[in-house]
Amino acid sequence: MADHDLERSLGLYPTMMISMGAMIGSGIFVLPALGYEKAGPAVILAYVLAALVVLPAALSKAEMATAMPESGGTYLYIDRALGPLFGTIAGLGAWFSLTFKSSFALVGLGAYLLLLIPVPEGAVTFVALGLGASIVALNVSGTKLSGQIQAVIVSVVLVGLTAYTLNAGFAIDTARYTPFLPEENVDIVTAAAFVFVSYAGVTKIASVAEEVKDPSRNLPRAMIGSLAIMTIIYLAVVGAVVGLSDPETLTRGGPDGTASLTPMADGAGALLGGFGVVIISVIAVVALTSMGNAGVMSSSRFPLAMSRDDLLPSALRTIDSRFATPRNSILLTGVVLLGLIAFVPVIELAKLASAFQILVFSIINVALIAFRVADQASYDPTFTAPGYPYVQVFGLLAGFGLLTQMGTLPILGAVGIIASGAVVYFVYGRSRTDRTGAVGSILARRFGGVEEVPPAEVD
Repeated sequence: MADHDLERSLGLYPTMMISMGAMIGSGIFVLPALGYEKAGPAVILAYVLAALVVLPAALSKAEMATAMPESGGTYLYIDRALGPLFGTIAGLGAWFSLTFKSSFALVGLGAYLLLLIPVPEGAVTFVALGLGASIVALNVSGTKLSGQIQAVIVSVVLVGLTAYTLNAGFAIDTARYTPFLPEENVDIVTAAAFVFVSYAGVTKIASVAEEVKDPSRNLPRAMIGSLAIMTIIYLAVVGAVVGLSDPETLTRGGPDGTASLTPMADGAGALLGGFGVVIISVIAVVALTSMGNAGVMSSSRFPLAMSRDDLLPSALRTIDSRFATPRNSILLTGVVLLGLIAFVPVIELAKLASAFQILVFSIINVALIAFRVADQASYDPTFTAPGYPYVQVFGLLAGFGLLTQMGTLPILGAVGIIASGAVVYFVYGRSRTDRTGAVGSILARRFGGVEEVPPAEVD
């Protein structure tokens, strides 16, 4: 195997489990109560709205992934469509945001861990650091092994969530769904923007496309299939949480009278008492660990792809000769992950990173439009996103609509990420690349003088 080649070792099932593992986490175990605080029982509709906004990006990425089944995902598509400046911003931003999300998952499991064992609050950070280090080591030791473990973990969590929702049907208080749309202090759009990050993992498997077997078949099925399954699971679980839990507990049961950070356990307590709390807390710890694993696996491929394009140092493109994994890229991601857990208020900063995720999901639709308009011979996907261009225009506008509901600080965070990516490009990458992307091909036809660069070119 060459020093820069990865092994295609992931079939359809583990690929779907990586995608679902990146979604089964805070979206189920933490965010429902925070969304309930904003929209009441209508938080269920907020999850539907968020899924509709994610769908165009998932369809667009599924098409582009079959045309460019290589590591890099979001970075690769935006870079090849809009050029290396936008690619650098998207790549670093997506890497940064997903690493934040993984840190958030590992720190967030502390709230559930405290329900299981009397761990001092200060020790929770050390537990998260230990889990983070284990996840990094697992990812270095092999994508196939990591994918297999991920598949087992997610399968177990899915069984637990299914049992939770089925049993909830016998104990739900239907009065808690009324009024479904309270007249005051309800903002479904704001709640949708808040829970949007629940679905952010659906397209992350595109970043490991180079390690997926038969990508033209498995990538579209994994993306669309995992989104459909997770939407159903979210609706079922959130519906159960609302129907089982006391509204006052959901909105005031957290630290210092804030929204509860353990809404699944709140519902399990009402359903099965203390035993239910223990079972759900175990599932939550496992699921949030799984989310951290999927995040490291996916995010570490962004520096790898950017290094291949000379936008980051060449050391990050090295593939471990023994394990066939991007060792240096994983280790860099791991250092940032552990640093965030140890020194940064991750829960607050994760909100800032979520705004950038919405922005990237919007712009990925522009990338597909650029490829279609450029009509390059080298762009030859085996899956075609339906509804073009109306679906992509909807995804772009809806994404920006949600972004306006995030508040000032998250938007400023997204602006900061954009500025940082631009600095890296102009200081390091600009002198090392002359690509123009599909946009360059369009400009060449209209104005002349700009050379086309094949979108599938990586090295």
